[in-house]
Amino acid sequence: MNLMQLLPLLVFVAIFYFLLIRPQQKRSKETRAMQSALSKGDKVITVGGLQGTIDSIDDQAAVLRCGGTKLTFERNAIRAVLKKANAPEPAVEESTEK
Repeated sequence: MNLMQLLPLLVFVAIFYFLLIRPQQKRSKETRAMQSALSKGDKVITVGGLQGTIDSIDDQAAVLRCGGTKLTFERNAIRAVLKKANAPEPAVEESTEK
């Protein structure tokens, strides 16, 4: 085969890798890091949209406190951390201008 015949195929594979595969691997790595850093007291949101505070957590499951109810979820079902347990409150600047 001629190199010119393979060039469009190689360009297509390179574009596919950089636009689809690599960003997905990065998101996956970030999600695993977030899920491994979960701790008691973190405010989280699940993949189903439920928001709650982690009451207890182990290797496979997390118990979320939502209102007065405790629900058990797989650790992988936690999509994002809204607020870390020991994170300081963001400073709010007050304007003194009148």
